[in-house]
Amino acid sequence: MASFPPGYRIGHATDGVGRTGCTVVLPPPGTIAAVDVRGGAPGTRETGVFTPGNLVSEIHGLLFTGGSAFGLAAADGVVAWLARGGVGFEIGPARVPIVAAAVLFDLAVGDPGAHPDAAMGEDACAAAREGEIETGGLGAGTGAAVGKLLGVAHASPGGVGVASVELPEGERVCALAVVNAFGDVVEPESGRVIAGAHREGRLLATARALTQDPLPDNALGGANTTLVCVATTVGFEPGSLKRVAIEAHDGIARAVRPSHTIVDGDVVFALAPGGPVPPLSLRLRVGAAAAQAVAEAILRAVER
Repeated sequence: MASFPPGYRIGHATDGVGRTGCTVVLPPPGTIAAVDVRGGAPGTRETGVFTPGNLVSEIHGLLFTGGSAFGLAAADGVVAWLARGGVGFEIGPARVPIVAAAVLFDLAVGDPGAHPDAAMGEDACAAAREGEIETGGLGAGTGAAVGKLLGVAHASPGGVGVASVELPEGERVCALAVVNAFGDVVEPESGRVIAGAHREGRLLATARALTQDPLPDNALGGANTTLVCVATTVGFEPGSLKRVAIEAHDGIARAVRPSHTIVDGDVVFALAPGGPVPPLSLRLRVGAAAAQAVAEAILRAVER
């Protein structure tokens, strides 16, 4: 198991019967966020807030959740839990927690009537802790699957994965990925399929099949995604942090093939302490490390 930088608390809430759940990231005070959406079928909340130049850049909670659009209700629980603790953006007499969320479609895996709600969002917050993060088929990854070219029955289990890269300056870049991709998870260097669509006991290569094989008519449109949170100890301002989110998508492309399809909701949130723009060399390091950490987290999400 890997961990996030000090001050980050991460918690899971899991419905093992309904095969769904959610995962929350609670960053330390002063953390800002940027987001980059590359999939053609995203389901998100509060992504527009983090456009550089907008009023608010600080983030108080990030939720990844199953249940498709229904699961966005779990973010209300995160907001309520943070509000009770006095956490939020101060507007006059009120404090408003800024909570972003992104969903994955798991309704074809478990009970289609089961989806995370506000109570489950609060449960994830209550379970959030610093330190090593449990990974695999739990939290938002409970009902995740990868390689859906032939449908869920021929897919492999997905899940939650975490990885961390330490830079020469002692700074860290960490990634948490929830993998529910249409494509396969592959070993980046060799392209060998690790998890994905299978038939008669053999893993197919979805990227190859899409260009060479007859295709089924019932591919799950809009039923897939890879959700990523990258967190670094390097300080950024919102505009330069946006570039980290963009570069982190390279990690998805390395480990998921094909990625960023019209039926995926691939999204990357980048989190960092607020600060000035880092030196160019450090910005390059962070971008490269983000892509590396994301690819490694995706591989660990399917380890069993």
